[in-house]
Amino acid sequence: MNSTNSDRPLIIGIGNEMRSDDGAGIAVANRLHTSLAEVADIEQLWGEGATLMEAWRDRSLVILIDAASSGASPGTIHTFEATNTQIPRDFLHYSTHRFGVAEAIELARSLDLLPPRIILHAIEGQVFDYGNALSPEVEDAIGLVAKQICNTLDVSGDIH
Repeated sequence: MNSTNSDRPLIIGIGNEMRSDDGAGIAVANRLHTSLAEVADIEQLWGEGATLMEAWRDRSLVILIDAASSGASPGTIHTFEATNTQIPRDFLHYSTHRFGVAEAIELARSLDLLPPRIILHAIEGQVFDYGNALSPEVEDAIGLVAKQICNTLDVSGDIH
């Protein structure tokens, strides 16, 4: 994990690339890696809550990207300023542990360990079966989220 410079924004792509659309967060992180490497730290994590809390410790800006499973149309982008907004517990697609992104945010909030600014981009998935192909709607949303993150950081990046 990269916790060397708390002044740099931390971008965390969350998910499992081998579970189809669950890899959406990882795909965004991969897309941003080249264009934002000079201005932000970019990590890829599975989404286990304690690991996330450790990764974002002492950071002032954290941007999380994950797959959602809320019943909205595939490819829908949900953005939360999580510093001020509670994340619904069953909103994100995280089935292997019960202590995931939403729980980590809420525990950090209650312990006063939440970063001063934490943004969550969740891309509504369609397929969460084994496989590494993203659905077309999720693939389209990945580029849009990458651009939103560049805008948040006030960076113009060549994102492909």
